[in-house]
This record gives sequence, structure tokens and C-alpha cells, in this order.
Amino acid sequence: MNQSASDTAPRTESSPEIRYFSQDELPGILRLSEALRRFVDRIGRFGAWFAMPLVLITAYDLIIRKAFSRGQIWMVENISPIFGSTLLQELEWHSHTVLITLVLGFGYIWNTHVRVDLVRERVGFRHRAWLEFIGLTIFLIPYCCVVVYYAAIYAYDSWALNRPDGCAWWQCGEISASLVGLSHRWIIKTVLVFGLGVTIVAGVAVWLQVATVLFGPKNLSLIHISEPTRLGMSSYA
Repeated sequence: MNQSASDTAPRTESSPEIRYFSQDELPGILRLSEALRRFVDRIGRFGAWFAMPLVLITAYDLIIRKAFSRGQIWMVENISPIFGSTLLQELEWHSHTVLITLVLGFGYIWNTHVRVDLVRERVGFRHRAWLEFIGLTIFLIPYCCVVVYYAAIYAYDSWALNRPDGCAWWQCGEISASLVGLSHRWIIKTVLVFGLGVTIVAGVAVWLQVATVLFGPKNLSLIHISEPTRLGMSSYA
């Protein structure tokens, strides 16, 4: 649905009329960008749920160790080793890893990540678009590609460690350095690779839109830069 500038900001005689594109009006390259953004958005919303186990496990571990240490020993011996402090602490940082890596791209497509920028806030829209384009092309996408490459090697080495002949692919592999810690460390390291890959997808999605603004029709505006709380493209007369 189209939306005029009067819906979001006061109109003046000198202000151009702004019309937001509907999904059907977007060019193919921008439809691709929006599809990538929706994928990143879904992954980020899923990853955000890991804040709940992170908080619950941390609070439980703290309370049980400080106030009910004997009860914790009894639960480890009679119920399950998972109630041990070492396992709980490793689950904490595993949950933290999943949370952070899966929402990195989500934060970027919604423009809610932290920006320490003394220049960007002082320049106009097209200069912001150029800064975004240069940052994506030279820094974010290449850097994440390098990190994903080495993280993939890191995860594979973890999977291949301690793997005798005949061991199923989901078994064996790197385990915790603690005798009572978690096994299958290659899983969390694979999540790290996936999350950084999603960040690359987010960067590509924004790069397509910024490139369209800079090198496409001159009457396009990018919501990612001009209005961080909204999503999409607009044109002005």
C-alpha cells in the first residue's frame, strides 16, 4: 500500500511528496533484497528466544550454587549430571553464542546495531548511502567471509577430533576440557559459522538496496538509512 509523507511527517509547500513502494512495485533486485531481509529477520527472531534459557540457566546456577549447594550435589548424584555447575556454565555460554550470532544480521537489517560515528550523523542522505556502501563493500562483507572461512575450519576440526573408524557422524568429536563438561562441541561451533553466514546475507541485502539508491533512479530513498525503524524503499517527486 502506498503511503504519503503526510502520514509520517508534517507537510510543507517545499517538501516533496513521498510515496512508499508496495511489494509488487519493487524491481527484481529489490525483491531479492527484501527476500534476503525476511530470511535474516526470521533467523534473528528465532535466535532472540535463546535469551530466555540464557537468563534462566544463569539465574538457576547462581541461586543453586550460593544457597542450595548440598541440594545441587544430591541432584547431580540422583537425577542427572546436567545439574552440575560445569554443565550449567557451559550451557550458559553456548546459549550466549547462539543468541549473539543469530541476531547479528537481524540487528543490522533493522539498523539497531551500535554506530560509533562522528561523521555519518552530520552528512546528508546520499553521503550516508556512500558511507554504507563503502563500509559493506570493503569491511563488513569481506571481513565476515574471512571469519566464516576460518570458523568453518574451526568447526570441522572440532567435528573430526577424537573420531575413530566406525563412529557415526553425529557422535564423537571434540568434548569439553572438563571431565564433567558438554560433548559435541562441533555443534556450537557450527552455529557460529551459520550465524556469521546470516550476517553476510544481511550485508548483501542492504548492499543491494544501497547500490540501487546510488546507481539506480535518482528519486529513490532507502528506509534503512533515512528511517531506521522502517523497512523498504520510497520515491519522491
